[in-house]
This record gives sequence, structure tokens and C-alpha cells, in this order.
Amino acid sequence: MRQAIEAAFAEEVDFLKAIVRVPSDNPPGDCAGAAEVAAGLIEALGYEVERHPVPEAFVRAYGMRSVTNLVIRRRFGTGAGPVIALNAHGDVVPPGEGWTADPYGGEERGGAIYGRGAAVSKSDFATYLFALRALETEAEERGLDGTVEIHLTYDEEAGGFVGPKWLIAQGLTKPDFAISAGFSYAVTVAHNGCLHLEIVVRGRQAHAAMPESGADALEATTPILAALYAERHRLADVVSAEKGIGSAKLTVGLISGGINTNVVPDRVALRLDRRLIPEENGEAVEAALVALVQAAAPATPGIEVECRRIMLAEPLKPLPGVERLVEPLTRHASAVLGTSVEPTGVPLYTDARHYSEAGIPTVLYGAGPRSILEANAHSADEHLELADLKAATLVIAETLADLLKR
Repeated sequence: MRQAIEAAFAEEVDFLKAIVRVPSDNPPGDCAGAAEVAAGLIEALGYEVERHPVPEAFVRAYGMRSVTNLVIRRRFGTGAGPVIALNAHGDVVPPGEGWTADPYGGEERGGAIYGRGAAVSKSDFATYLFALRALETEAEERGLDGTVEIHLTYDEEAGGFVGPKWLIAQGLTKPDFAISAGFSYAVTVAHNGCLHLEIVVRGRQAHAAMPESGADALEATTPILAALYAERHRLADVVSAEKGIGSAKLTVGLISGGINTNVVPDRVALRLDRRLIPEENGEAVEAALVALVQAAAPATPGIEVECRRIMLAEPLKPLPGVERLVEPLTRHASAVLGTSVEPTGVPLYTDARHYSEAGIPTVLYGAGPRSILEANAHSADEHLELADLKAATLVIAETLADLLKR
């Protein structure tokens, strides 16, 4: 399999460059066209690609415009062995400013590919596809039995609800194990969850010459903000027992309101990001946060406060059976990379949690960077080291061979 990966590596790099060159920014989340390009490239590799377009109304409910999920299935032997899903997402955050390379250029320099999505996570489109191709070269010799499914989805940046969650809910897949796009130097077994909450404080506008005749929404928001920042400091001591996670977090990321300089503001809206550690439950955290806001809101005539959930992503927690993924991944990654690769958690959230929520033992592993910061993921000049791409492809191929051994 190592020889097969070496022989096809130039083709693998070209494949990754080709999909990086197709914009798939989310927002706005108009990704069906990018999926069709990827499907054509995969069919040119000799695979049958299932296209699963998601109904427009459902897509728009999650703030996107179009999504087509792609599924590739390869059965080995009798097919009675385990079904293993490999999931990567092709939607990306917009490029922003500060690039020294074309964010859609797929430029290769200094042993790396530059472009939006090169590291997170179009890289693992290539990792998983070319690992599967390598696996096929030794399938009979190794006596493999089972099925590999590759799920290529396009809504991770919006929460994964119309990607992996939709595929599972529609009964289009029911894997025994799942590996999602991740990091080549770590096997991720846990990650944070995330609650996005909107707080709207409504008052009554008035002329600035007579502010007492109105109800100042911004003034009423001030004690709420104070309570939220006090909670932020308290959360510094709420630390996960999972390695790599750290503490729970709270950020007020957006504030909007007011009409004009000479008008008492009648409406102020806040958007909160609350990161959940794996030991927390999202709905319980939400209820406590809403209670905190309501207790902090002043009992001022004409003031109303509303809290509305925007999104809730529960944390990824290790399930029984996940050790069957962790053992071969850590063993092969340590051998291939020449350094100790250990299971850990990460303080972010991904759509891998949807597999876990369905009772499927799930980890993250792929060609992603040694760290988010190292690869400039979600930043200017995002890039992927080609050596990491090759190594992760071999690690995935060897792990699949172990899992599918008859």
C-alpha cells in the first residue's frame, strides 16, 4: 500500500489542488456546484458517486443556499464485516484579507499546498479517496471483509445538520464506525460543543433631549453584559478532564442596536458563543445561561428581554468501542510519522459529533495540520504540508486494513 500511495501521490496532489480551486465559501453556502465538480473528479478515478441533494427549504433553514452530499461505497469480500464511514467537509470559511497566495489557486510552494480548505478539510477528500485506492491493491491478499463509505459533505461550517446528520436521519448510511477529518499528529476522541444564543433587549425610543420619556434598551443591557462577563471569568475554573480540551468559554461576539445618535435606543441584540466541555450538557447550559440573563435584566418599565437559540452543537464524547479505532490509528500514525501520536481532545467543535450522537464510535483523524495555528486554518495563507498528506493517507489505509481483517 505504501508503494501504491507513492506511485499515485502526484495524482493525489493534483486532485486536492483541483478541489481547492473551486470556491465553496460558507457563508453564503451555495455549495452544490462544488460538489458536482468533486463528483466528476472522483468518477474519473473510477468510483461510482451517489449524489444526495438536500431539499432547498431544509438547506435555507440552516442559513445556506444549496447542498449536495456525496457518498462513495466500496465493499470488500462478502461485505459481512464492519461498515466504516470516512467523513470530510468541502465547505470553507470565506478567505478574508492578508493572503500572499491566491486563496483559490491551489499553489504549491515549499512542500505545501496553499489555499482555502487545503487544510480544513478538503485535504481529507484526497486522504480518504487515495487511502481507499491503496487499500484495494491488497484487499484479496489481506482477506478484507466489510465496507468503506466515504461521506463528502458541505455544511460543517454551518453545523453539519444538512450533511452527516441529514445522511444518517434519511437512512442513507448506518456505519459501525466513523472517522472524520482531523489532524495527522493526533487522534481526536473528544471535542467541545457550542451554543449560539441571541439576546434581544427591547425598550422604547425617545428624543435624546428627553431620555426619561423612553425606555433605554442599551442601559438595560449593561447589567446583562456585566453578568455575562462575570460568568466568563467563572468558567475559567470549569476545566474538562479530557486532555487537550481546557475550560468552558463564553464570548459576546456581536452587538447591534440603536437608531441614531440623538435617539434613545429601543433595541439592542447580543450574539453569544458558549463553548461546552464534554462533561456538560448543552440544554442544561442553555437553561442556566437564560436564567442568568433574566436575573440580571433590570425590572424597568418598558423593558423586555428575549433569549433565542441560534444553534446548539453537543460535545463529542468517547463512546464504548472507540478504542477499536484509537488503537490502530495511534499505532500506525506513530510508526509512519516517527513520533508518538496519542488520543486527545480539541477545544473546537465539528460535525463528527453527529455520528457519535447516533451511537457510532467516532474519532477525528486525517491530513490536517499539527495544529490549527501552524496551518493558518481559517486564516490567511492556509496550507497543508504534502508530507502530512502522504503520511495520513498511509495511516488511514493501514487502519482500514486492520479494521476490515476477516
